[in-house]
Amino acid sequence: MSVSSIGGPPQLRALRGATTAAANSAEAIGEAVAELLDALVERNGLEAEQLVSITFSVTADLDACFPAAIARRRAGWDGVALLDCQQMAVSGDLPRCIRLLAHAWLAAGQPVGHAYLREACRLRPDLAQAP
Repeated sequence: MSVSSIGGPPQLRALRGATTAAANSAEAIGEAVAELLDALVERNGLEAEQLVSITFSVTADLDACFPAAIARRRAGWDGVALLDCQQMAVSGDLPRCIRLLAHAWLAAGQPVGHAYLREACRLRPDLAQAP
């Protein structure tokens, strides 16, 4: 679904999401990131050209690969600005957690669908369910 087909002027919106990786491996991180991105795209009806940027943060126990490298492999995402950073270390934080903040053009009035998956649904139970 494109922004123009929704029926309102596009607005730059912030989308949030988080998930957890089963292990500190490139395969587990890649699987978790792909699932998170798929959920964000599906919940918001996104096409690649609507995405402006995505910042990923990971807990210090995940260092096997860069989440942005996973996102960069997606078809049409070569124009999306991608950045990785390490999440601030807080005692008792959710282990193996991958968070994201995405900016995308959505139609005015379109509800934003955030994506909190796996163990990360505990971080924001109010946003964990699909709209």
